[in-house]
Amino acid sequence: MPHLFQILHLTAPILLAACLLARLPSGHSTMACAQEPGVAQTKKKPDRWEQQPQLTAAAVRTAEHVFKSTPQGELKLHLWLPEAEGTNRPCIVFFFGGGWKGGTYRQFARHSAYLASRGMVAASAEYRTSGTHHTTPDVCVEDAKSAIRWVRAHAGELGIDPSKVIAGGGSAGGHLAAATALLADFDAQGDDLSVSAVPSALVLFNPVLNVTLLDREITNGQGMPINQAISPTLFLNKAAPPAILFFGSADALAEHGVEYVAKAKELGLDVEMWWAADQGHGFFNDAPWLEVTTQRMDCFLTRLGYLSGEPAVDVPQNAPQLTQDKP
Repeated sequence: MPHLFQILHLTAPILLAACLLARLPSGHSTMACAQEPGVAQTKKKPDRWEQQPQLTAAAVRTAEHVFKSTPQGELKLHLWLPEAEGTNRPCIVFFFGGGWKGGTYRQFARHSAYLASRGMVAASAEYRTSGTHHTTPDVCVEDAKSAIRWVRAHAGELGIDPSKVIAGGGSAGGHLAAATALLADFDAQGDDLSVSAVPSALVLFNPVLNVTLLDREITNGQGMPINQAISPTLFLNKAAPPAILFFGSADALAEHGVEYVAKAKELGLDVEMWWAADQGHGFFNDAPWLEVTTQRMDCFLTRLGYLSGEPAVDVPQNAPQLTQDKP
């Protein structure tokens, strides 16, 4: 007869496994048993961008491309494309906000997927920031211009019409979008300057437009002040592309938009300004304003001929309305 110790040694693992399996709900993996007794499993809390509502249920394709190699690392374009292959499509390149200090390309993932579902190619660009790369805002401008040039230079393989490349962004990212259109300087060393960095239209969400209005001095890598040199409004001219701007009436940066629009209208430029009553900076990021501003962006791009048909975004019932007169 086997010794009692031998019996326990052979059967204990089987009994333990049976016990654990009996306690598992149907369909669950036994890998759950690897958790130590008494240790609770915690789920990662969704961040702000993961909590944004989806703007489309349509299938779209995604891709990533490195558009620039820098001493601080590679920079990528994150792309959303229509499900079907195509050619000569318009393209929009978004730049995230974050005060030139931080941020994520995912800020414009919802917008990009929606516009891809409407037939455009949409990209959300990375760029160097002070928080991650220890760089200054003039370098952000260089990277933004590089991103526009890369898209144009690779228009054929991306199915893009190089004459229909739009720049968009929010806050500091809106500044970068406007900078690509209006700042003649800050071209990155190594960029092919025969490829234009000037977009054909601008979509600007509460952008910084006149850096001289900020209450702090912005400097370049050599410590020289550059507030004036990187202020798009100061370089507005009759060749500036059509633009749509969104601001909350309670945004401290609203004066940037008022000044830009007034000067643009004096020059006879195509510009739209839309206000959200009592809203502060960054209001467009969250529902229901996310859907409301996306619908208005769609109408603007349709008016310019980049999209066709009616907007497809599902705006919540009883959602607040944007106005063209400041509330």
